[in-house]
Amino acid sequence: MQQHDPVAGGHWSAVGGTRDEARPSVALVDDSDEVRAVMSHLLESAGFEVVGEGGDGDAAISLASRYAPDLLLLDISMPTADGVEVLPYILAVSPETRVVVFTGFEEAGLAARARELGAVDFVEKSIHLEELPERLMRILTPASGDASNPSRPRLVPAWTEHPTEQPTEHRAGHRAEHPVEHGVLEEHLQSFRDLFDRAEIGMATLTSSGTIVRANRALASLMSCRPYDLVGVDYGRLTVGQGDELDRRLGDIVVLGEDLTTFDHAVPAPAGQESSRTVKVTLAPVRDSRRQVLYVFAQVHDVTAQRALESDLQRSEANFRRLVTAVAEYAIFLLDVEGNVISWNSGAQLIKGYTASEIVGRNFRVFYTPEEQQTGHPEQNLQAALLEGSYAEEGWRVRKDGSRFWASVLITAVYDDAGRHVGYAKVTRDQTVHREHEEERRRFSKQRVHVLAVTAHELRNPTTVIDGSAGALLAEWDTLTDDERADLLYAIRNGADRLRRLAADLSSAARSSGDTLPQRIEEVSLTDALRNAAARAQTAGKDVGVESEIPEEVLFPADPIRLAQALDNLIENAVRHGRPPICVTGAVDDAVRIRVTDAGHGVPAELVPHLFERFAGSSASVGAGLGLYLAREIALRHGGDVSYHAPADGSPTAFEITLPRHVRAHALPAGEPGRGRQ
Repeated sequence: MQQHDPVAGGHWSAVGGTRDEARPSVALVDDSDEVRAVMSHLLESAGFEVVGEGGDGDAAISLASRYAPDLLLLDISMPTADGVEVLPYILAVSPETRVVVFTGFEEAGLAARARELGAVDFVEKSIHLEELPERLMRILTPASGDASNPSRPRLVPAWTEHPTEQPTEHRAGHRAEHPVEHGVLEEHLQSFRDLFDRAEIGMATLTSSGTIVRANRALASLMSCRPYDLVGVDYGRLTVGQGDELDRRLGDIVVLGEDLTTFDHAVPAPAGQESSRTVKVTLAPVRDSRRQVLYVFAQVHDVTAQRALESDLQRSEANFRRLVTAVAEYAIFLLDVEGNVISWNSGAQLIKGYTASEIVGRNFRVFYTPEEQQTGHPEQNLQAALLEGSYAEEGWRVRKDGSRFWASVLITAVYDDAGRHVGYAKVTRDQTVHREHEEERRRFSKQRVHVLAVTAHELRNPTTVIDGSAGALLAEWDTLTDDERADLLYAIRNGADRLRRLAADLSSAARSSGDTLPQRIEEVSLTDALRNAAARAQTAGKDVGVESEIPEEVLFPADPIRLAQALDNLIENAVRHGRPPICVTGAVDDAVRIRVTDAGHGVPAELVPHLFERFAGSSASVGAGLGLYLAREIALRHGGDVSYHAPADGSPTAFEITLPRHVRAHALPAGEPGRGRQ
């Protein structure tokens, strides 16, 4: 009866579930289902018992371990693990099993390697199949039997020194049947072998899992060894760490059906040399009629010099690209003696917007502004270059689309070998961004000087008041009335308050510029914030009232010190630039809103867009220009904002701080820059 082998995926024969000891047991391992089917039928008919079948080396080990068959026919080229790899493991798990290598490879070196690994015979698949059972029977001779099991035949190798040689009568009989055809076949086969061995390109035949079964002299020379030394070696061991890449490429062939694949790898350096070489491997499968991979042919080229040259070229190209990139920042072109463009580079196209076909032949006057064209400035530049040898200037130039850019220009007169003037070389660089940065630096420098002057004025006034008031009190205390003393003390207090506020604003502005304005968020009472702001203003002698539109007490998240600073700045702004009455009011809807209003005429229209910029409108008469900027910066860092409302329809001038009632995700913690900064 036939029963499936769950491990090897084949079958084994048994009667009543036991082995038939009267027949030699055989396991078949070949990745071709067709080959296994033919061999199983042939051997069963010849009196062998096929106990199991498998399609790769792993199955071979499993069959040997499970059944310990008398013979195991093992193919060489199989996926996952091939015959050469697993032969030692088969004998390790079943020492009594005699392994016969049954393969399509005709290679003496492979046969010798199989013998070294423990195979008892090496049979080529080109043998007439009817001869195979007799050849296997020669391995199993029942001369004296097995001492431990008299019914078990004694196993004797069919060859000793020359495993690849078939019995003379077999080979002679085979030739006798077809003498002409077989002679031609052997002649062609020998020619191929000679070509393979003499080729200057490294060549190898691999199993589908990468084991070398044949290698030529050129490949052995690349690997600094003999061809025989490579037989049975996994090619991945020769790739200097790229064995995984070899496996991927073989997978592309076996699994994905690729017909050609290549990759580069280094090869081990010869003894005594430090530098390794680089080879390019081309893998091509040899398939059967069902496109199943029989083996893989490898061509190995030494490309060390080629790759070094390619590397040098790549470096040269990289350097050239860097040079081109640098030159692309300059418009470099030639003019004839009349100023007509006769050459054009990529930098010129990038800067000026014209392609070569659009500008070559036209006069360079088109690059100048209409005003300069009318005054003859382009021609004057050429004349200066001709007289002095070269001419340089900076000025506005015009692109193809009409836009202007600030250009740095150098014009040089060009002469031929005979000394005749033949034209001009012109180099132009777009300096617009550089000019803008320079203007920005000049503006800030001027602004700093202005702010220092305003700050000095701001310091001088309260200092003078404090000094004068204190001197009067010291010199005339006994002659002054109580009201006069109070007025002088008030003046000192007011001057000190102005100095304190100026110092606080300057310090906060500096911190805000460096994005380090600290804040500490806690719950703040809206009622207390309004009353305290009015109280501070009144203490300083300012007539400020407080109006409340708060239906009930409201607590909201804020930094009380920073909020107080913002309110004080808005009140100070109203006192300086507005008119009484000045009121501070609060209201709550979806947000907390605090308004500082006055009865003045509002902010001049031209100043409104810049109200909250640093130093906006600063002057000796209006102050340092930091109060509104800091008020808005503080509000932004709370997740809110400050807005200006011009007087209209009877409503007063107003500055309104809007703050969230709850902590928002976008409210900025200490040290982060404000959003929407002007």
